[in-house]
Amino acid sequence: MNRVASEQELAKAEAETRDLIEESRDADWKGRSFMKDIFLGNFKYEWISEQPEVAPSARFVEWAAKADAWFSANVDPIKIDATGEYGDDVIKGLTELGCFGMKIPAEYGGLGFSQVEYGLAMEMLGRYDASVLALLSAHQSIGVPQPVKLFGTDAQKKEFLPRCAAGAISAFALTEPQVGSDPGKLASSAVLDETGEYYILNGEKLWCTNGTICELMVVMARNPETKKISAFVVEANSPGITVKHRCHFMGLKALANGVILFKDVKVPVGNLLGKEGMGMRIALTTLNAGRLSIPSGTAGGARDVLKACREFASERVQWGAPVGKHEAVSHMLADMTAHTYAIESVARLSNELADRQGYDIRLEASAAKEFCTTRHWDLLDKGMQVRGGRGYEMESSLIARGEKPANIERAMRDARINRIFEGSSEIMHLFMAREALDKHLQVAGNAVKPGAGIGDMVGALPSMAGFYSWWYPSLWMGLTPFKYRSAGKLGSHLRFCDRAARRLARTVFHGMARYQAKLEKKQGFLFRAVEIANELYAIGACAARAQKMKKANHPDAKQAEELADLFARAARRRINDWFRDMWRNDDAFNYTEGVKMLEGGYSWLESDKI
Repeated sequence: MNRVASEQELAKAEAETRDLIEESRDADWKGRSFMKDIFLGNFKYEWISEQPEVAPSARFVEWAAKADAWFSANVDPIKIDATGEYGDDVIKGLTELGCFGMKIPAEYGGLGFSQVEYGLAMEMLGRYDASVLALLSAHQSIGVPQPVKLFGTDAQKKEFLPRCAAGAISAFALTEPQVGSDPGKLASSAVLDETGEYYILNGEKLWCTNGTICELMVVMARNPETKKISAFVVEANSPGITVKHRCHFMGLKALANGVILFKDVKVPVGNLLGKEGMGMRIALTTLNAGRLSIPSGTAGGARDVLKACREFASERVQWGAPVGKHEAVSHMLADMTAHTYAIESVARLSNELADRQGYDIRLEASAAKEFCTTRHWDLLDKGMQVRGGRGYEMESSLIARGEKPANIERAMRDARINRIFEGSSEIMHLFMAREALDKHLQVAGNAVKPGAGIGDMVGALPSMAGFYSWWYPSLWMGLTPFKYRSAGKLGSHLRFCDRAARRLARTVFHGMARYQAKLEKKQGFLFRAVEIANELYAIGACAARAQKMKKANHPDAKQAEELADLFARAARRRINDWFRDMWRNDDAFNYTEGVKMLEGGYSWLESDKI
């Protein structure tokens, strides 16, 4: 009986969380979405290829040169990693460079960089130090500046943005000890006091990046009566706020991340962002573009690893030839080079789309975060293998014995969190799967939702018939052989993408017809669909960049085309494998065995008995 009650409680909690997320997500698409159309069977290549690459402003180029020189002379990543501290001189230098105001408009004292320029700045930081990148990214993208810029009142913008631009470090406080990606369990509370002048904030926040050194923070808290989550700008020195613990991690040793306690903290009502109950919407919207800091950082880091491996593989001689000339290593180097180009192309295109008017980049930002972090990790793993012991050895040790250091070991420690930061890979897949099904959920309505009955299905028939009667047959037709002729050798890959997008849309539709309301539980099926879409986006980004470079008579245009071709060849094989595995897999068996392990069925493997 207790187990039945427990399962009912879990189901209720799951439904409440689902409803909260549905209420918080933006139901209206604000413009074009290249990836949304992929899921509907349309590979709108012209959306990403027609406009030329956006060149950074002369002002940004001047700033970047100055910042690059300063980072090279003043940021010692080995020291930061060893001491676990940024150092006052680094914080002061970042402030003087205006790094804390990169995305803040000039009218509020910031540098006013576009998203493209900000992405280029993150690429540069990715080459130097991941801890510094995390400091600035957390402050700039999810800390106070972005949510205030998007949702703040004029008074809030005038009060907080100039402070942030001048170096007031900010943080974002959402996660709690029992709450990761499940906002339904948020326990921190905010209650209006008797005077109506203050909210009284209580709770505990975990893994609050910049939380141990910040001056301001955005805090998410729930009204205990209405259960609605709101967002507040909170002064970090407010009475009742305590840094309970500074967290330490495998990498990012200087990360000022901690556990923050809030005990009867008085927050002025004027510090409420948006309206009451808008907290999760603010968080989700802020994270859309905010996630792009990570892909941009991986692009810079990938270039650094690629250079280290090229130099080593050309100089290190084994069995009478440079190690890079041996086929096994050359294959790794080719894959690393193609993926560095792909990571950079995806990151830059996503930033460019974020700057464009009339585009909704929620899916592109998630795809960029997932694709770039995963492939960067794979690239680092190959880089470690290419350099062997000299990849595994710490930079300080290499220097001490007179060898040229290379950032592989530290980069792996620093990069692993990227697949967890700001939405884990699994959460990214779930988020993208939900958005990918949006049109189908609109058409089918309650018929495909959990708990759907016969009445729901009958009620949805008219709208389903009206949409699917023309949409589904269109997925079997196309003029693919006549498209993309101007793309040269890349045309065959783009034609493949065109066909694959229609095939993906058909497959998702077949999955809905087969699983109906149970589809949301078929994560293996949905995750493969997302992987296919991500890969199609990457092929498109690589091809579009190569074509733009060719049109601009870029000196490296031919090499870019070769790299786009190299990446697409392997990507097509991965896509075909995922299509095959959509229906031929061991998902059900693996789930059964996983639950058996969870319930102790294989606990004998954990025993130290002989």
